[in-house]
Parts: sequence; structure tokens; C-alpha cells
Amino acid sequence: MTTPHPPQHQQDPSSGTGPHGADSGPGRTALDAAPDRDAGPSAGPPAGSPTSSPAALPRPSGPWSDGMGRAGARAGQTLLIAAVVVGVLWLLLRVSVVLVAVLVALILAAAVAPLVRWLVDRNWSHLLATVTAFLGILVVVGGVITGVVFAVRSQWGTLVDSAVEGWGQLQTWLTSGPLPIDDQALNDATEQVTDFLTTGDFARGLASNTLTGLSAATTFLTGLVLMIVVLFFLLKDGWKITNFTLRWFRDGTRAKLAESVDRSSQVLGGYVRGTATVAAVDAVVIGAGLFILGVPLALPLAVIVFIGAFIPIVGATVAGILAALVALVANGPVEALIVVAIVVAVNQLEGNLLQPVVMGRTLSLHALIVLLALTVGTIVGGIFGAILAVPYTAVAWTLIQVWSDRYQTGPDPVLGEDPLDPKDRAAAKATPAQRLRYQRMRRQRRRSAVPGGAGPHGPAQASPEVEDAGTAAADRGSQG
Repeated sequence: MTTPHPPQHQQDPSSGTGPHGADSGPGRTALDAAPDRDAGPSAGPPAGSPTSSPAALPRPSGPWSDGMGRAGARAGQTLLIAAVVVGVLWLLLRVSVVLVAVLVALILAAAVAPLVRWLVDRNWSHLLATVTAFLGILVVVGGVITGVVFAVRSQWGTLVDSAVEGWGQLQTWLTSGPLPIDDQALNDATEQVTDFLTTGDFARGLASNTLTGLSAATTFLTGLVLMIVVLFFLLKDGWKITNFTLRWFRDGTRAKLAESVDRSSQVLGGYVRGTATVAAVDAVVIGAGLFILGVPLALPLAVIVFIGAFIPIVGATVAGILAALVALVANGPVEALIVVAIVVAVNQLEGNLLQPVVMGRTLSLHALIVLLALTVGTIVGGIFGAILAVPYTAVAWTLIQVWSDRYQTGPDPVLGEDPLDPKDRAAAKATPAQRLRYQRMRRQRRRSAVPGGAGPHGPAQASPEVEDAGTAAADRGSQG
């Protein structure tokens, strides 16, 4: 059944205009011509009308019309927005167990999604690929946690005693050396750090704001089980969740949401895979150096280096300092200096070779932003906050780039060169297929309005372009 053509209107062939006076051109629909008609001269007020001149507009009067009134209105709006933000944060802190479980599951799902896609491309069923990847990540993470517990548990007391004794020796050397360092100042600083780690916000974060004993164990197990369940459903039905969410939006909003999902998954997955690789290399190199030097507790120290590498910038450094203190007590100052040299060399290798090659431009964050994110995350959520703060800060920066077009790219005649590398922009990280998909989403409504789209008498069948876009969203399912 074909749609009858609208009546033909007489037009001047030389003018190239349609019945409404707009440039119709071949292939242009009435929907395409409508904005041109609205934008014509007839859309505005007559030239002689009083509203055509800004000077003729009446000036508003009242207590809110002057500069102080406008500033007060803005201040009230700011306070209202701040109150909403504080309320949301308070609610999230009340359900911190659920929040942490979902955030961890999202990171793990983004990291394992490429494995699911790879198995599906090898003619595995989606369910079988999901179960295989799910069991694989459980075995790997469970094995790492079990190895950490057994490696550190039996020697943790000795490790702490060695570190404390090494710090005492270092403090004695500093106060008796040529540098003018006050012993009381060092004692006060040590006491403040100890109080922060044992009784302050950091300890509350480590304890997850729960009581010790049974309550803490119950909270941990609840969060662990919830994380496992959420991870399984993200791997199994992630594409359905994304497809369902996108269908509530249209055009540019749908395209931006789809790009947000793709870029967030790319950032989280790349961060986890890259950080795990870098952490493994750091642990092996530093652990091998400690073993060759004959430093005791080499295995627990290597495990601590591996865990610390998941906290950018400061994690590996703190773990290296701990290893140097143990070497100072057990082997002497020469071996301790060698350990420090090994840690510095590994940090340089990590910053100049491993991270650029393994992680590429996954984070695209300045070092100052990383430090601020680590500080805030540690204060709010303890060790979990320190681990999760950096990747989700990178996700927030990516979403800002996707949803805002206010940033001026390229060189400026006054400001100079653009401090943001073009390769670090979110748009530069999309593949050609993804860009084509976003473009088709933006054109969806216009194409579905042509004959064959929505009609006045009921729901219409989707056009081929709409069906193709929906298929593309489904094909993207294994991306989480």
C-alpha cells in the first residue's frame, strides 16, 4: 500500500522554492522545510512594531530586578542545588554497601566484556560465553584474594614490627644527622599520622562504618554476594539494559547516552586491565629484587606492591617505602638504599613505558586531578574510595566532554595552544562504526517521519534505518 502524494503546487522552476517559499530541493520533506519556513521574515514581528526595538521593551520593576536581586536569586538557586546534592550524597552513604557493590561490578564487567565478545565471535552462545567469563573472573579474583591472605596473614605481625623498627632507626638518623630536624616535630607528625590511620576517617572507611565482628563480616558478605549477582547480570543482560534505556530517548539525547555508555565502558575496562598488568609487573620486579638481596618477607611485600599499584601515584611509592624500611632493619642501610633505587627505577619504568604502552590514553587526567580524587576518595570511602576514585573521576570527565560543547578546541589567538591533546578528547576515542551509529541515531526521527513512518491513525512500523539502529544497539550488547 502506497501513501498518496500531496497535491502539487505551482512553483517557479527558476526560483528553486517550494510551496512555502523555502528551498525544497530533491529529497527534502515537509519536516525538513518547516524550520526554514519558521525562520523566515514572517516569523518575526513587523518592522514597525514597538517590540522590534530593544529600547521599546518595558523595564522590569521590583525588588529582584536590580543587580542585588539577581545575585540573591542566583544564590538561592545555588543553595537549592547544593541541598539536593547533599541529600543525594547522604542517601548514597546510607546504602554504601549497595553503591560499592554496583561500582565494583561495573568495573569488572567492563574489564571482562571484551572476553565475552571474543568468545561470541568464535560462535559461542552468549549465555555460555557469559558463564565462562563470569567463572573465570571469579577464579582469578578469588585466587588473588586467597593468595594475598595466606601470604600476608602469617607474617603480618613481623612485617609491622619491622616497619615500625625501621621507622625508628630512620627517625634516629634524621635527628642525629646534619639536618636541623626537631625530634619533637617528628614525634608529633608520627602521632598524627598514627591517629589518622587508627581512629580517624581512614579507619572508619576501612571498617565500612560498621561494628567489628559479626556485623562487619555480615556487611562484607552481603556486599560480596550482591556484587557477584550484579556482575553476572551485567555480563548476561548488559546489552538489554542499555537497549531498554536508550529507547526512552530520541535523536541527539539517545546518541549522547549511547556514546556515554561506550566511552564509560572503554575507560573502566581499559583502566582495570592496564592497572592489573602494570601492578603485576611492579610486584614481580620489586619482589625479585627483594628476593635477590635476601630481604625477608619478600613475598608479602610483593603482594603489598601489587595491591598498592591500584592506587595511582602514591600506592607503589608507599609500598616501596615499606619494603625499604624492612630492608633497613633486616639487612642494613646499603641494602635499603638499593631497594629504594629499585623502587625508583620501577616507578620510572611504569610512568615512561608501561602506562603509555599498556594503558595508552585511558584516563587522560592531570596528575593534580588524580591526587585530589585520591584524597577525597580516601576520606569518604577509605581504601575502597581510594581504589575507585580515579577511574570514576575519569568517567566523569569523559561524560562532561560528551554532554558539553562549550570547550573551545584548537589554538586561540589570545590563549595560545590548546592544553588538551586532541587524542585525549572523548570524541577521538570512538571508532568509525560507533560514529556512524551515533549519526544514525540523531537522524532517526527525521527519517521515521517520511512515508512509512508514524501516521496520524496509530503506531507506525519502524523504518529500516530505525530497525538498523536498534540492531546496532543490540549488537553492542556484550560491551556491558
